[in-house]
Amino acid sequence: MSAIATNNAPAAIGPYVQGVTFGNMVITSGQLPINPTTKSMPEDVAEQAKQSLENALAIIKEAGLHARNIVKTTVFVKDLNDFARVNDVYERFFQQHEAPFPARSCVEIARLPMDAKIEIEMIAVRGE
Repeated sequence: MSAIATNNAPAAIGPYVQGVTFGNMVITSGQLPINPTTKSMPEDVAEQAKQSLENALAIIKEAGLHARNIVKTTVFVKDLNDFARVNDVYERFFQQHEAPFPARSCVEIARLPMDAKIEIEMIAVRGE
């Protein structure tokens, strides 16, 4: 197992890494919607979803893979009433990157770090 680090996603805010490679797999840590350049977080849940997706993809790309290699995502939302808006952003993201939709779990949680409205993690696989 080896750590992945990129300036194109926010740095870890605790004792963990942005992502790891393990054999043919690339696994990201949960990505908050923090812009890695400005260190700011948008207020709107749709904008947060887009930023979290872009942050996770930056880690995948740092490992030499692309959106089409993503096989599983987990989406954590603070309010499941935001699901439709998040889903729209999610759908456009994968279409924009010409990637098939991966398997996905979406769960509502009580609270996220920095009071974010969303956090997204990904698993990608080298090969097919």
